[in-house]
Amino acid sequence: MSTLTTWHPQRDLGNLEHLLDRLFGLPIPSRNGKKEAMTVAQWTPLVDIREDAKEYLVKAELPELKKEEVKVSVENGELTISGERKLEKKEKGKKSRRTERSYGSFLHSFTLPETVSGDKVSADYKDGVLTVHMLKDEKAKPKTTEVKVQ
Repeated sequence: MSTLTTWHPQRDLGNLEHLLDRLFGLPIPSRNGKKEAMTVAQWTPLVDIREDAKEYLVKAELPELKKEEVKVSVENGELTISGERKLEKKEKGKKSRRTERSYGSFLHSFTLPETVSGDKVSADYKDGVLTVHMLKDEKAKPKTTEVKVQ
């Protein structure tokens, strides 16, 4: 059985652009001719999704973010994780020699499985990892009923 998902052309185009940026994100010559400058793609946190008999588990890496800077919401069958990682302030007397880590706002969305109810979603945040628990709903689980043929 296939799952019907909502198509978001702007988001999907942004995801494609992000992938192409990462694919072609090679060092480019800087103004002084040295190949030190690097392109920095829009930041999207890395996510693992797991499943067991009781729940789906989403783990997102959000280094250097505080719990208050992360927003988790469920709307219309879609789980959304969003926030912003801000560029560190420049300190007087210190120059940045290279910046490879990405900064900026992010938004990561996932379609909830049919067996998950939006009101059974919880999250916790520890050591830069957001863990979202999505309990499976017994009522929503597909059931097989044997039909007697007469």
